[in-house]
Amino acid sequence: METLQKVAASPWQPLRVRVFRWLWLASIASNIGTWMHEVGAGWLMTSLSASPLAVALVQVASALPIFLLALPAGALADIVDKRRYLLAVQLWMAATALILAILTLNGQMSVILLLLLTFAMGIGTALMMPAWAALAPEIVERDALPAAVALSSLGVNVARAIGPAIAGVLVSLSGPWLTFALNAVSFLAVIGALLAWRRSPRETVLPAERLFGALRAGVRYARSAQPLQAVLVRTAAFFTGASAGMALLPLLVRRELAGTAMDYGILLGCIGIGAIVGAMYLPRLRARYSGDVIVMVASLAYAGVLLGLAGIRSFPLLAALMLLSGMAWIAVLSSLQLAAQTSVPSWVRARALAVYILVFFGCSALGGIAWGALASHLSLSAAFAGGGVLLVLGITARWRFSLPTTAADDLAPSLHWPAPLLDEALDRERGPVMVTLEYRIAPEHIPDFRQAMEAVCRMRRRNGAFSWGLVQDSEDPRLWQEFFFDESWLEHLRHHGRVTRAEQRIEANARRYQQQGVPIRIRHLLAAPRV
Repeated sequence: METLQKVAASPWQPLRVRVFRWLWLASIASNIGTWMHEVGAGWLMTSLSASPLAVALVQVASALPIFLLALPAGALADIVDKRRYLLAVQLWMAATALILAILTLNGQMSVILLLLLTFAMGIGTALMMPAWAALAPEIVERDALPAAVALSSLGVNVARAIGPAIAGVLVSLSGPWLTFALNAVSFLAVIGALLAWRRSPRETVLPAERLFGALRAGVRYARSAQPLQAVLVRTAAFFTGASAGMALLPLLVRRELAGTAMDYGILLGCIGIGAIVGAMYLPRLRARYSGDVIVMVASLAYAGVLLGLAGIRSFPLLAALMLLSGMAWIAVLSSLQLAAQTSVPSWVRARALAVYILVFFGCSALGGIAWGALASHLSLSAAFAGGGVLLVLGITARWRFSLPTTAADDLAPSLHWPAPLLDEALDRERGPVMVTLEYRIAPEHIPDFRQAMEAVCRMRRRNGAFSWGLVQDSEDPRLWQEFFFDESWLEHLRHHGRVTRAEQRIEANARRYQQQGVPIRIRHLLAAPRV
């Protein structure tokens, strides 16, 4: 038993799964290309414009598509074949990187063109990220998921350590165009790994959700899922302030240090090395401390990094500071992503992760604009210091929005609802469907019953109900009726399959106030067909 526990706790356990191993290695190759692109684009913009706002807009152009497209991308990832979907997205990104390389090599690049092509690359990233983030739970076992998330973060930061250093050399020798060209080639690694993956299709007796219906279901889930909301608040609290570091670092190197692309690449490489070191120690930290504590301490450390950037202009000291920033960054990012992954059921995972990604990149985009504008009007030091102060203030969110810890069994489908019946003559697409549940509650139990039904309300809404209510009979105060609406009969059937074991306990908690010996009456009512 002891040996099995050690194997389960190994940070390398997911690499024993062949599909995960090859996709992980391919993603490292692609991320090396991505970080080379980041260095090339950031440095190219400093050559095209000396405006701090223009330099910061490179990050904004990369992040804004994610803010705009994350939710549709998450819905698509939940309802289509992820493998084919990701293949199409990778081809789009490779083509965009190739166009960037050709235009830059021919001297045809401008500020507007660079921002537009960076925006196009961001579109590909936006379409890819929810589907890619949702792959790990599909490939590895639940007990290996924390290690898989940590390895994914580690892979990104291995690439961050290697990519910028390579890019610094390439930009110094030949200019940014070569970084874009190699980024285009790097996408071939992911395309190859996806082509080699023989994904088993998910079996279901129901037709796939439609895009807009899936979007609405995802939004309803996010609005009513308190664990996910806690992750989102903590994400916003960190990345709004932390975005000052990455948005303005190239300008700090070029303007205030009079540095080169090589210097910028070295600093980004130090961030990556720090992240690798942090990722190696994370399993030990998670064994001793909660995610809340890890995020709080790492946020304080990153705030210290930003305050250091406000005043330090010694390159060796900045390199040491970047090592610390990488460790803090990976601790926060891995902890928040793991909490988002493990707090939602599989049917909505890509959509929930899309909302997480939306908040992550949305705050990065807005932060990039705000800190760039502040640096333009005041100074770089003021922008860095402002980001550090905001991070310290954001730590207070921990006391109200603690990160969730959800057991695997809690998110498994309960399948305890009896299958509803529909007359064969009626259309399964017809709707909306009104479901009513009739309770008989003793007067002394009514306050507790109403409080328990608040949790039932959130449960119904996050699983698909677009309206919910609880009413009391005017003639018989003991008689209560719960009602909720699903969009159609098919959506109600999907609602049945979404209820988890944790939600079964929520429902049971409310039903324990039902009068003994009196069954709860459940009815399904269809809206009249249009004439």
